[in-house]
Amino acid sequence: MTPKGYGHSQNLMFTSGKISTMSITVGIVEDHEEFRKSLAFLISSIKDYKVVWSFGSVEEAIQYNVATDVIMLDISLPRMTGLEAIQVFKNRWEETKIIMLTILEDEYNIMTAIKNGADGYILKKTNPQKILDAIQQVFEGGAALTPMVAKQVLSFFKPDKKVKEHISILTKREQEILSYIVSGITNEQIAVELFISTQTVRNHIKNIYEKLHVHSKAQVVAKALTEKMV
Repeated sequence: MTPKGYGHSQNLMFTSGKISTMSITVGIVEDHEEFRKSLAFLISSIKDYKVVWSFGSVEEAIQYNVATDVIMLDISLPRMTGLEAIQVFKNRWEETKIIMLTILEDEYNIMTAIKNGADGYILKKTNPQKILDAIQQVFEGGAALTPMVAKQVLSFFKPDKKVKEHISILTKREQEILSYIVSGITNEQIAVELFISTQTVRNHIKNIYEKLHVHSKAQVVAKALTEKMV
């Protein structure tokens, strides 16, 4: 099965359902055909960005079964919704980053997406350059939240007594790394700033996840902002 507009002409190398390429590979799940084509054109027009597949439903993407670095995922889809699909994609392709791209900016959808493991949440009306920046950001290990989405996240929770508790359970180094994560820089950049190895940074981040009961950088950013931990 070859998605319309994307297939053999790109001379991609397939290995066990994955793609061998130096570009940032992107998959799109969006049921609005015109917007889907416009988004694919935007991303493909940038050097080192490659749209590998583009479908109108989650089911088609699953059937095609080719992993990409990043998936742009709409929420309102026929049959399986974007919110339901996050874990399906994460279970299938653990290292794939997922950016929700939607018109929905209510607290329920934003927080559910983040809790389900989304790495970013971008509104469709976002400036095209910001969309491209979001892809780069999550690819490098960051979290992509537009100012409007961040504002909604902040309004969803009210800081309580748990804030001091959360801060106190983090070591001084973990608090430093948490601040860097919220600022959006990569693990490699954090390592340079703190004069430690990238693996040490990963170990600290793993400890932060366990202590704050989160599972992704987007969740870390949301929790740190809502509970004013940084």
